Amino acid sequence: MMPLIRTALLCLSALLCLPVHAADSFIFRLLNKPVPGGVAVLPLERGGEAPAVTFANRPVLVIDDQGQWTAIVGIPLTVKAGSEQSALVRDAKGVQRRVAFKVDAKAYPEQRITLKNKGQVNLSPENEQRFKRELDEQLAAYRTFSPTAPSNVKFDVPVPGRQSSPFGVRRFFNGEERNPHSGLDFAAGTGTPVQAPADGKIILIGDYFFNGKTVFIDHGRGLITMFCHLSAIDVQVGQTVKRGEAVAKVGATGRATGPHLHWNVSLNDARVDPAIFIGTFKP
Repeated sequence: MMPLIRTALLCLSALLCLPVHAADSFIFRLLNKPVPGGVAVLPLERGGEAPAVTFANRPVLVIDDQGQWTAIVGIPLTVKAGSEQSALVRDAKGVQRRVAFKVDAKAYPEQRITLKNKGQVNLSPENEQRFKRELDEQLAAYRTFSPTAPSNVKFDVPVPGRQSSPFGVRRFFNGEERNPHSGLDFAAGTGTPVQAPADGKIILIGDYFFNGKTVFIDHGRGLITMFCHLSAIDVQVGQTVKRGEAVAKVGATGRATGPHLHWNVSLNDARVDPAIFIGTFKP
């Protein structure tokens, strides 16, 4: 059997195994983009208590979608395309099982950026130490898992404007490759209000070497958003915010070549493509 036909049959088989309402649900159609840096939506049992789900030893967001418990799994960019992954599901009685899903391929482009400040490419020992301290602080925020379910998983766009740099781009600074782009950039002028895409709680504020002025919002059950390169921050740690509420202003602080908003979305401690959550994802 030709590889292309085999792949098509596997995909069709996976869809046929899903309950009809699951494949047709708004959440499935919006979020199910199982690629590296994407999201897998896994329909589980109906009724009863919510099962506990983990992926790569991290707790996973589980929501009630039209009466069916559904796991929404963030897939790290480092996961190999074409691989079969599985989430561990434990029901209220403690019975465990695995739910498998296939990771599809997605090609990410390259981006080459020239920075005049070479100290932002090759860090001094002092800045290297600062970066490591700040990274640990931010990683701890990404690993927050609070019990409240998100108010919405279709996000509002945080700022108006053109999407200027997509998620997952392989980045080269002054010719040297660095980590892929972990978020989605919006071209917006300095001072443009940044709005919360869903209800949440402010869990971290900082002024970091690379990110500049930064805000983290916990939306519940491992769904975290981060906004950086801000010119001003209008909230405090511990403050609750509503969907559409202004939390900061666009700027160019940290490692930025001009004013813009960098927006991260994290699920189960995996940075995923924010475009999925606003309906602009491109395969």
